[in-house]
Amino acid sequence: MNVRGSLFGWLLLALTGVAVVPAKAAAELTAPPPRVFVLPIRENIMPPLTYLVRRGVKQAMDARADALILDMKTDGGRVDVTEEIIKIIGQFRGRTATYVNDRAFSAGAFIAVATQEIYMAPQSVIGAAAPIMMIPGGGAQEMPDTMEAKMNSAVRALVRSQAERHGHNVEVIEAMIDKNRELIIDGKTINRKGDILTLTDTEAAREYGDPPKPLLSAGTIESLDALLARLGFANAQRVDVQPTGAEQLAFWLNALNWLWLILGVAGIYLEFKTPGFGLPGIVGLSAFAVYFLGSYIAGLSGLEWPMLFVLGLLLVVLELFVFPGTIVLGMTGGLLMLITVVMAMVDRYPGMPAIPTLPQLRAPLADLLYAALGSVVVITILARFLPKTSIYGVLVSQKASATESVAAQAAEQQRRVGREGVAVSTLRPGGKAQFDDEILDVMTQGDLIEKGTRVRIVGHSGREAIVEPSLGPGDPSG
Repeated sequence: MNVRGSLFGWLLLALTGVAVVPAKAAAELTAPPPRVFVLPIRENIMPPLTYLVRRGVKQAMDARADALILDMKTDGGRVDVTEEIIKIIGQFRGRTATYVNDRAFSAGAFIAVATQEIYMAPQSVIGAAAPIMMIPGGGAQEMPDTMEAKMNSAVRALVRSQAERHGHNVEVIEAMIDKNRELIIDGKTINRKGDILTLTDTEAAREYGDPPKPLLSAGTIESLDALLARLGFANAQRVDVQPTGAEQLAFWLNALNWLWLILGVAGIYLEFKTPGFGLPGIVGLSAFAVYFLGSYIAGLSGLEWPMLFVLGLLLVVLELFVFPGTIVLGMTGGLLMLITVVMAMVDRYPGMPAIPTLPQLRAPLADLLYAALGSVVVITILARFLPKTSIYGVLVSQKASATESVAAQAAEQQRRVGREGVAVSTLRPGGKAQFDDEILDVMTQGDLIEKGTRVRIVGHSGREAIVEPSLGPGDPSG
């Protein structure tokens, strides 16, 4: 004890009424309380749970939480989803623990092993983690021997790496997976060959070896509150991550990402190729909105990417209708739209580098590839057959481009063929040209035409007039 410092503090308090608090004590008084996030794993391990876990882990990381506790009660689920959840939990750098609050079967046991500590409620059980094959409408069935051996090998490697990382007994975990694995510790048979190991809370906490070590569980705890006290977080700020129901919606929305992208690209393309603003534009923008909505509620991205997408779309619109032929606006807008579509589906966590890795980009790029191929097919079909159908007039504004109907617009375009004018902007190949008192959107057949060059209308593509250079009345092509 620092007697001199204490006497000085009391003397100063007596003379001035001001107490001197040691630096360490002052830091303890001003330090914020620790934060603990409790994440419920209380349903089957299926894709929607991935979104809940991702949201909870990202919230915990943003809040700089000290611990992440899994409140577990599950009968198991899909191995691929389990692997994804294990990866997500691995992003959290604080203390992790699982509280088996009733049962942790199959995939639940795998996830529990991915945390640093495992605790169990009274009369709870953990284990029976052998992979099974689910038949639609037929429930669980045993796998063929070759498939079972292959699946067991993959699952054992995944779970063994997690067990070794967190100091869990690897032999215990493998006995939960492989029915051919016999487990004998200290001369006592824990699991016979042909059985799948399942442990009660008492069995999991029993100690073996020298020095004695629990079989799997660090202890039986009466409640989650008691567990927090055991871990030293009795006075911590506790945040319970609550399922919102939106995770189920996010799963279905993201499962159809390729469809939303096809509808978005095709809708916006048709909108640019038809007069006015009509149904194609509404469908395209709505499809992209649904795409970004799924990303947002899945916890993959915030609002920054849809906002940048809108900015990119505005740049493209400016290129086409306000500053045609500038190229820079259109290319910048198109590139921005492409980047936002990909980045909206990249799973990023706080502290990660700004540039995503190839594994992070694999799924978004695959969706984008499927959407690109699908969009080409859809646009080709629509461009060939849609104008010949009776619904074409419904899809476009009936008062666009100074015409009252599609038929009137076609007639007006036909009357323009052969008219000569002057390019009022450089055509690369798009731009604007003036014909008497009328300025039209025009495009060449691939050639670059300088501003001020005389041009002649030779046809139309959608709303745009197709032009070629004209030498005036003496033009031999006239």
